[in-house]
Amino acid sequence: MIVVTGATGNIGRTLVPLLAEAGEDIVAVSRRPRPEGLPTGVRHSQADVGNSASMRPVLDGADAFFLLLGGELNGHGESPNALLDAALDAGAKRIVLLSSQINSTRPEALSHTRLREFEAAVRASGTDFTILRPGGFASNAFAWAESVRTKRTVFAPFGDVALPVIDPADIAAVAAAALCEEGHSGRTYELTGPEAVSPRRQTAVISEALGEDVDFVELSREQAHAHMAQFMPAEVIDGTLDVLGVPLPTERTAGPDVEKVLGRPARPFGEWVARNLPAFQ
Repeated sequence: MIVVTGATGNIGRTLVPLLAEAGEDIVAVSRRPRPEGLPTGVRHSQADVGNSASMRPVLDGADAFFLLLGGELNGHGESPNALLDAALDAGAKRIVLLSSQINSTRPEALSHTRLREFEAAVRASGTDFTILRPGGFASNAFAWAESVRTKRTVFAPFGDVALPVIDPADIAAVAAAALCEEGHSGRTYELTGPEAVSPRRQTAVISEALGEDVDFVELSREQAHAHMAQFMPAEVIDGTLDVLGVPLPTERTAGPDVEKVLGRPARPFGEWVARNLPAFQ
């Protein structure tokens, strides 16, 4: 049995069907009631990954555990050992943790202290583990969806700074491999898209997919900071803007790990846009 947390998110929505197609016994976990669209035969449990007591009955009998911290859980909460002890007590023999590339490139970043604590706890757990460290998500472009729909305009900072954003579907595919296949134990995979693409170029890709002109308006760092302050913790904003505006060489570089695990190149940004085009129409 494989327990998947974050089952309704960008990664979980793809990971759960992939595991179901592979014939795995799956428990999909979310904090909300059972979502529509779960594959036939997939069980759902309403629980909070930030509350180990609520997760204990969910994990009972689990062989493998996909661990994704969301939102506020990246900043605070109970000790990582509380959740990992629940998984190990339940019999889990394999843990796949979704972390972040920043833990490799900027190991002192305050915004990712919590994820580093989970990485350390997973490594010390004594069970098989795999850590996934993706870079920026292609799906961050959803933040532009409303302005594209209503104004045919993208507003973003650092218009010509290119990063190899990754399709969440590729993260899900790597997670499925790590959960189901041998050969991934003890590995840390840094996951990127196949090429660096700037916000201005992403806008052009969206425009081409729509068949309509979409303008790009570059925000100053100060304007971007004010916008992000509406929904991001203060300690995260400057670090995020540093990555977007003055990325390190490694953060600009497309890595090989997606192709190494999946045997095919990572999906380009245009494929993500094609699948999600209704959000921008």
